Amino acid sequence: MRRRRRTAAAAHLLAWALAGVLTGALAGCGGGGGESFIDPRAMAQLREALSKEPSLPEGFTARPDQAWRMPFGPAERSCRALLEPAAGNAPGQALTAQAAVSYQGDGLGEQAGVGLARYAGGEAGAHLDELDRARRECQEVRTSSGTDLWLSELPPEAAGDDAVGARLQGRLHGYPYALDVVFSRVGDTLVSVVHTGMNDVDPARTRQVVEAAMAMAGT
Repeated sequence: MRRRRRTAAAAHLLAWALAGVLTGALAGCGGGGGESFIDPRAMAQLREALSKEPSLPEGFTARPDQAWRMPFGPAERSCRALLEPAAGNAPGQALTAQAAVSYQGDGLGEQAGVGLARYAGGEAGAHLDELDRARRECQEVRTSSGTDLWLSELPPEAAGDDAVGARLQGRLHGYPYALDVVFSRVGDTLVSVVHTGMNDVDPARTRQVVEAAMAMAGT
């Protein structure tokens, strides 16, 4: 019975990845206890939540695309920790389900990535604290391909209530680039959002994306 359940869950994950719409990834045991396990019902709930038409700012497509991906190469651990959850790679400790999508905006280089990760044992709040520590530790993303992004605190009006937010701004492969990243908690779900653009990112639109993502997590 246990083997059949694992096989069915793996089949669901593979189907979503091939569809190019939802990404689910589950890690193994994290440090400090809290074993991760696949919860098929939670996976189905997150899939349904992200399949609904979101209340995104004007100019964004309503149809979700595959999960957002970091547009640059390896970065230091704290900076990767800030960007991986929205790409469908949330912290693994006590993780039971996750899914991620992205939406194209009408601004130059504008894209929004949304990741939902559900946790057991109240770990969503603990992971939010960990991400806040990573935000304080990440100072700069620099690669040999001409990427040099500096981290700063996100304006409070863009981050929403009870949230962790940061802005990375500078040059991506030599071109002006900005990225807002915001984490929020809705019950046992960690909500991760990135909002990108060339030159700059509108904090008001970032907040609207965050609000839309939190509404999806609460359904």
